[in-house]
Amino acid sequence: MSQQMIFVNLPVNDLEASKKFFTGLGYTINPQFSDEKAASVVISDTIVVMLLTKPFYATFTDKGIADTKTTSEVLICLSAESRDKVDELVDRAIEIGGTATGKTQDMGFMYGRAFDDLDGHTWEIMWMDPAAVQG
Repeated sequence: MSQQMIFVNLPVNDLEASKKFFTGLGYTINPQFSDEKAASVVISDTIVVMLLTKPFYATFTDKGIADTKTTSEVLICLSAESRDKVDELVDRAIEIGGTATGKTQDMGFMYGRAFDDLDGHTWEIMWMDPAAVQG
């Protein structure tokens, strides 16, 4: 059985700034699927974020593009290996231009924090104790 993938398409104001932001978080750009209108950000083997300039993004939909500085369009949640990895990624995002958002969620068996990227898209980073998942 093949492994299912997810491609998240996000409109961005400044493609070069967004590429710098996501590579600053440790992700890579796949040049095969990137050009002056789009950048393919590889999060993992099964998760890819397509950063699209707003005019290019608009060619894929008849709907208006949300102003993510004032409107929530989606909450993207990524898992992390540990509580420390949650803090490392969110702290790094804030350090390179992201904005802390929401409250830290600490339920003991689950821990999460969130940031908004340069365009206001919200990224939640979450760790869950594997024993709690099995249990």
